[in-house]
Amino acid sequence: MADELRAGDNPEREAMAGKRAVCAAGENLEPLEKNEDSCHDGNYCDKPGTLLQSFVPEGKTLFPEVFQTSQLLFYERFQVYQDYILADCKASEVREFTAEFLEKVLEPCGWRAVWHTNVFEVLVEVTDVDFSALKAVVKLAEPYTCDSEVSTFTSECMKELLDLKECRLPLQELWVVFDDSGVFDQTALAIEHVRFFYQNIWRSWDEEEEDDYDYFVRCVEPRLRLHYDILEDRVPSGLIVDYHNLLSQCEEKYREFLNLRSSLSTCKSDSEQENISMVEGLKLYSEIEQLKQKLKLIENPLLRYVFGYQKNSSIQAKGTHPNGQKVTHVVSSSMKTGLLWSLLRDKFCEESCKEEMEIQFHSDPLSAINACYEGDTVIVCPGHYVVHGTFSIADSIELEVIHHGKTTLENCVLQCETTGVTIRTSAEFLMKDSDLYGAKGAGIEIYPGSQCSLIDNVIHHCKEGILIKDFLDEHYDIPRISMVNNMIHNNEGYGVVLVKPIIFSDLQENNQDETEENKALKLKTSVETDTTVKVDLEELIQCTTGKVELHARADLSEQAEGNYEIVNEIVIASTQKGQMRKKRLSELGITQADDNLMSQEMFVAIMGNQFKWNGKGSFGTFLF
Repeated sequence: MADELRAGDNPEREAMAGKRAVCAAGENLEPLEKNEDSCHDGNYCDKPGTLLQSFVPEGKTLFPEVFQTSQLLFYERFQVYQDYILADCKASEVREFTAEFLEKVLEPCGWRAVWHTNVFEVLVEVTDVDFSALKAVVKLAEPYTCDSEVSTFTSECMKELLDLKECRLPLQELWVVFDDSGVFDQTALAIEHVRFFYQNIWRSWDEEEEDDYDYFVRCVEPRLRLHYDILEDRVPSGLIVDYHNLLSQCEEKYREFLNLRSSLSTCKSDSEQENISMVEGLKLYSEIEQLKQKLKLIENPLLRYVFGYQKNSSIQAKGTHPNGQKVTHVVSSSMKTGLLWSLLRDKFCEESCKEEMEIQFHSDPLSAINACYEGDTVIVCPGHYVVHGTFSIADSIELEVIHHGKTTLENCVLQCETTGVTIRTSAEFLMKDSDLYGAKGAGIEIYPGSQCSLIDNVIHHCKEGILIKDFLDEHYDIPRISMVNNMIHNNEGYGVVLVKPIIFSDLQENNQDETEENKALKLKTSVETDTTVKVDLEELIQCTTGKVELHARADLSEQAEGNYEIVNEIVIASTQKGQMRKKRLSELGITQADDNLMSQEMFVAIMGNQFKWNGKGSFGTFLF
């Protein structure tokens, strides 16, 4: 049963925050979200019956079904640890906080479980719970059910073993037997959270760490992210091996240190043996601290991207071509005559090619990048490409995507060591269920006249999350932007930045004749943004477009505020562009100017996005 139970530890792909949140909450805790999705995933709600699934390990038909709780998503675990179990506790308070949580949600008795060890599995019944010790008081269930490779585990032997343990078993060794009434859902989830924490997050030396920091922020979050990054193949295999080796070394050294410290207590003071042991102890302590620092380097997402990935990347720089020439690599699954002519005209014409150029064709981006030498260029033509695994692009290699056409990225992990993703003018770009991080500039850069759809993505640890280029110039078309259910977090600057010029000379000349519409827009740019101002802006936006999807209310949450602010600022910029356009048309003698602010379909939707821990906030403007 051991193998089958462990097989359940591989979770599904990381979900976007805000979509679902599994919460092992009791009657004294409010549910995180009361919607169909959250109930489906095991939130506390008033509907009768279980909300969890069950499974029977293959080949273990003697045992009853147990709750399937191991396939939880990243943000499901993240939110429970942050909001319900650990909160702002210190390292020394972890056990106390965990016990308080279990006391609120765990059924104290009346449920059965499979006691799972590396040697055997046996069915037990829980009669009581010692919350402070994180243990359950159990007895053998009837009929006696046991499975082991050793046939000597009779009921009498098992009773003797339980007596030696005073019938108290660690909660993380118990798998709750399935019950479709829903009564034991929270018990199963709570034990799963405790089990996962002590198997994957907690380190034996954590309790001795300094208590002047938030344990969740310092240790739990980075280790949890690393665990899921490894499961999702986001970390190079070499770095994973390094991390596990460092972890094993640190655990071994720490055990030696504890044994040595224990032996010192039995030594006579000022003895030669004590002096030798103290020197050895100081040496061990220094080695342990060095190993811990290396572990933290890998656990920290940003430091891992900067230091760890390049060292362990499977693709190394090849240097220059043997003949000294530079090669252009064209990626195209198929090519029409129009695209071929466009390439010849724009990329390989006599003006742009001062000397003879070698061109190589590839069927996918990975093979093209693998074939690159220093200074080469990769041109990705419109098409559908499937790339498995990870690859890195050296700074000396130029990657360019054909501007015209549609590019779709789905279920991708983009680890940007320099630039992020740029959507040029006339390009159409869709990114869905993907993870982008590490860009030294903006993670997503949107040019005027482009179409950009971002759905259910995570954009983090970049200089800026998303940058919308200036589109106020008369030669630029307004971009079409759709941002739905994205998580934008831990970026150095803003989550979303709108670039625009400091002075609109055309607009200033026209500001003398101020309308009520302009007054409402000025309210948005003032420092005080009270509820009345937000309502006025909402009315303004709704009356100027039928395509804007707003979910702003008087009592806006922090996340809804970010979406609302982006929509308002973009509408204001679009209004300014419209006024300048109207003035220019009037100068040409055209009096019937288009007053519809959204006539060029500025965006489809900006909603459901979450902004967390961005250095300067959710949204800002860059003036130039």
